[in-house]
Amino acid sequence: MRRREVVAGAAALAVLGGGAAAVGEWDLLDGDAVVDPVELETIDAPGSEAGTATVPERGRVTFVELFATWCSVCEAMMGPLSRVHADVGDDVQFVSVTNEPIGNTVTRADVADWWREHGGNWPVALDADLELSEALDASGVPYAFVLDESNAVTWSGRGEKSADEIRTALDAAGGG
Repeated sequence: MRRREVVAGAAALAVLGGGAAAVGEWDLLDGDAVVDPVELETIDAPGSEAGTATVPERGRVTFVELFATWCSVCEAMMGPLSRVHADVGDDVQFVSVTNEPIGNTVTRADVADWWREHGGNWPVALDADLELSEALDASGVPYAFVLDESNAVTWSGRGEKSADEIRTALDAAGGG
């Protein structure tokens, strides 16, 4: 009897957890919520200059991908991201962002080296204070977002995505 109660409780939590995840994502995408722009430090790496960038940039469709240098799926995403970036060019604010703890286990140079080794050729930024990650309600990597010209999230996706999936989301937001 005890085992059956534990199994039933675990199943209920799984359903509840799945529903909560769906509701959280639904709220972000369904309402008129917009993401307030955040000033992020950019890294000197291929396609990226040291300085700052405002993400998302109002008045432009924005693509944001959250990644980490230790993430093998993030590494696999670099090919599809490169293809999409080559297609959209400057028509879309295209930026990859890491929230790794710079100065602890990884340095700016480590991120730049990883970027170079994996063919990155667009702006790469740091979300050191997790301000953008929190604004997007993002957890985990890779996690990608498309925001329209008013900075409303129109698409998001976790895990590995194809170039076609990303391009379709950008087109739907008016970015292509």
